[in-house]
Amino acid sequence: MTATRWRYETTLLVVLGLMFGIVFFDRNAMSYLTPFVAKDLGLSNTQIGMLASALSLTWALSAFAVGAYSDATGRRKSVLVVCIVIFSFCSLGSGLATSFAMLMTSRLVMGLSEGGILPISQSLLAAESSDQRRGLNMGVMQNFGSNILGSFAAPLILVYVANTWHWRAAFFVAAIPGLICAVLVARYVREVARDAGSQAPSTETPASPARAASNEHRRSIPVAEMLGTRNMWICILLSCVMVAWMVLGWTFLPVYYVSARGISPGAMSVLMSLLGISAAVFSFIVSGLSDRIGRKPVMIAFCAIGALVPLAALHYHGPLAILGALVFIGWSASGVFPIFMATIPSETISVRHVATATGVVVGIGEITGGFLSPTLAGRAADAYGLQAPMLIMIGCTVVATVLALFLRETAPSRTSRR
Repeated sequence: MTATRWRYETTLLVVLGLMFGIVFFDRNAMSYLTPFVAKDLGLSNTQIGMLASALSLTWALSAFAVGAYSDATGRRKSVLVVCIVIFSFCSLGSGLATSFAMLMTSRLVMGLSEGGILPISQSLLAAESSDQRRGLNMGVMQNFGSNILGSFAAPLILVYVANTWHWRAAFFVAAIPGLICAVLVARYVREVARDAGSQAPSTETPASPARAASNEHRRSIPVAEMLGTRNMWICILLSCVMVAWMVLGWTFLPVYYVSARGISPGAMSVLMSLLGISAAVFSFIVSGLSDRIGRKPVMIAFCAIGALVPLAALHYHGPLAILGALVFIGWSASGVFPIFMATIPSETISVRHVATATGVVVGIGEITGGFLSPTLAGRAADAYGLQAPMLIMIGCTVVATVLALFLRETAPSRTSRR
C-alpha cells in the first residue's frame, strides 16, 4: 500500500467514524431528554414509544432507498453531505417543537435522513480499504464513534445542558457537530469512481447488446440477485435477531435492573454506560480478529458471548463490580454488527452494490429489531414478567450463533489460503 493511499484510508476512517458518532449523538438525544420533554409537552408513555418507533421505521426505509439510489447514481459523497445537513436541522426542529405532532414530524424526517448514512459510508470504506484493513475499518467506523459519542458522551453532555439551561438548548447543541461534519465530509472525502466496484477484469471483451442490457439491468436492480446469495440472506436473518438483542438490551435492562433486581438508579446508569465503553473497545478487537482469523469463527464466538448479558442479569447476584465485568464482556457481541451488516456483504457481491446490500440488511433488521421487537417484548413482560425480554435476548443469541454456522467465509486472509 502506498503512503498516499494509507493516509487517505485513515483520513476517511476518522471522518466517517466521527460523522457516524454524531449521527447516534443526535438519534439518541431524544432518549436522554425524554424526561424533560415529556414533562414540558405533556407526552404520554404511548407517545414516547411512538416517537422511538417512528424514527426506527423511517430509518429502515431510508437505509434501503437511499443506499439503492446512491448505488444507481454513483453519488455517495454528495448524498452523504445532504443527509448530514438534513438530520442536523431536524435536531434544531426537535428543539423548536411545541407539540407532539411537531416532534413526531422532526423525528420522522430525521430517520429518513440518517438511515442512508451507514450504507453509503460503508460502501465508501469498502471501495477504499485494503484487504488487510477492510474488516477493521468498517467495524471501527460503525461502532467506535457511535458508542463513544452516542452512548457514553451524549447522556453526560445533553442532560447537563438540559439541567443547566433547557432541553431545547440541548437539542440545539446536538445540531452543531453535524453541520461541522458536513463540512469535513465535503472537504476530505472524495467520490468513488463509478467503475471502482466492478469485478469484471479490464481486459473483458465487449459485450453483445443483449448482454449489455442484461448487465445494465443487474446494475440497477441487484436485490433479487443479492437475496439469492446464501451469505446475504443469512446476514439479513442475523440482522433481525441481533438488532432485536441490542434494542431489547437498551430498552429493558435499565428497568430490569431497577425494578426486578432492586439496583439503585445510580448503579444502573453505570452498568448501562459500560455498554457504550464495551462496544467502543471491541469495535477494534472483534473486527480486527475477523481480518486475521476469518469472519465466520468470530461471528460464531461473539454471537454466543452475547447471551452473557441477559444471563448475568437473570442469575448473577454477587458484587456489582463482577456484574459490570460480565456486562462489559457480554456486550462485546455488538462488535459483530459491522461484520454482518457491511463487511460480509461487501466481500460477497460487487462493491458497486454495497450501499444497496447494506441498506437491505440494516433496513430489515431495523424494522424487526428496532420497530417490532420492543413492542412484542413489552407485551411479553406485561404478561409474564420482566424476565421475558431477558429470555428473548438469550433466544436471539442462540439463533444468531446457529445462523453463523452456515456462513461462507469471505475474509481475504482465509480465502487466499485456499
